[in-house]
Amino acid sequence: MNSAVLTAGGKLAGRILDVLAEATADAPGVTRVAYGPGERFAHNLVREEAQKLGAVARVDVAGNLYLTLAGSNPDLPAFVIGSHLDSVAHGGNFDGAAGVMAGLAVMAELVAQGIRLGRDLIVLATRAEEAVWFPLSYPGSQAALGLLEPGALEAKRSDSGRTLADHMREEGFDPDAARRGVPGIDASRIAAFIEVHIEQGPRLVAAGAPVGIVTGIAGGFRYVEAKCLGAYAHSGAEPRFARHDAVLGFADLVAALEIEWDALEREGHEATITFGRVQSDPTQHGGSRVLGELGFTLDVRSAEAAVLERIEARLRTILGEIGSKRGVTFELGPRFTWEPAKMSPALIAGLDRAATELRMRAPHVPSGAGHDAATFAAAGIPTAMLFVRNENGSHNPHEAMEIADLDQAIRLLLRFVTDSDSSLDQP
Repeated sequence: MNSAVLTAGGKLAGRILDVLAEATADAPGVTRVAYGPGERFAHNLVREEAQKLGAVARVDVAGNLYLTLAGSNPDLPAFVIGSHLDSVAHGGNFDGAAGVMAGLAVMAELVAQGIRLGRDLIVLATRAEEAVWFPLSYPGSQAALGLLEPGALEAKRSDSGRTLADHMREEGFDPDAARRGVPGIDASRIAAFIEVHIEQGPRLVAAGAPVGIVTGIAGGFRYVEAKCLGAYAHSGAEPRFARHDAVLGFADLVAALEIEWDALEREGHEATITFGRVQSDPTQHGGSRVLGELGFTLDVRSAEAAVLERIEARLRTILGEIGSKRGVTFELGPRFTWEPAKMSPALIAGLDRAATELRMRAPHVPSGAGHDAATFAAAGIPTAMLFVRNENGSHNPHEAMEIADLDQAIRLLLRFVTDSDSSLDQP
């Protein structure tokens, strides 16, 4: 699809994304640090563009940005379309930002077509979604709903070592109010929260579909400071029966969890099990030494809480078995968790109907990564997500979403919003 056949909203989204890419370039990709200059620029940019469309802008105590196009009945709960504008370091331009642009594009289409919804349309740009900056799950959207744990404000940003509260205050916001749970929006005033996001996996590319409707967002648990502890020994002098080899203990763990993953897939369950970092102490390891300590991370995800519980239980059993067999011990360290989130069946059905009306292929797909939408779903707000086809994954400068595919998501979302405006029940 060339630019001539894009919607006006699609052209607007493409133009703003180009400006954003140039302004926040940090070779080989872009960097928009949470509560930093890149994120600040992005928020100011989308505010200016929305105000040109007649939207009213406001920010909450944590700096989340609400852009409201008024409907005819302000007493009705609003449609909220949103995502985040921060990025990982040297990441891609579309992760998060494409979703905010999709919301602006729907707003632009409503204005261009002279359509006034019965309820308000709010485009929400959240803060600090990327956990690479603060070791937290969705602090921006948590704060938007008044749900941010007070202790989260003491989390330190990875690049500066300064707290979330410090950075909020530096940007002109009010961490003390966030600590008290002052919300930016009342959950009861949201008829539906919808997030558009690039897909971070290959399903839509493989299916040849520009857009997918998300069924659920995986929860998970993660150990970031795990260790397998054995005993250092001379590689030639230590016989096999006397060894406490951390490498072999870790290898057994990987193999055993792979067997469990195979079993889950045979039973029709989806999960991911990832050892993202494996390391040994360079001052201790050597080519002629049995390794006595090996550090690793373990990340487990599934949209099914029962699957996560099963893997966790199996992990504990495996560790005991390996300890007895290899003469090693495991220290898993701190455990970081986040809950699965189910998308609203009613909203999924509405998106399916809109896709059928548009004769658009929009297969159902799961989300293995976390998103702000999970916060809204967990708060009992009807929530939906659309994925946009994207090659080469995300969190890297090679994200390859096509504006034509984003335009399809914009068309689908516009049809859904206009179809659902009068029929959507108040939560």
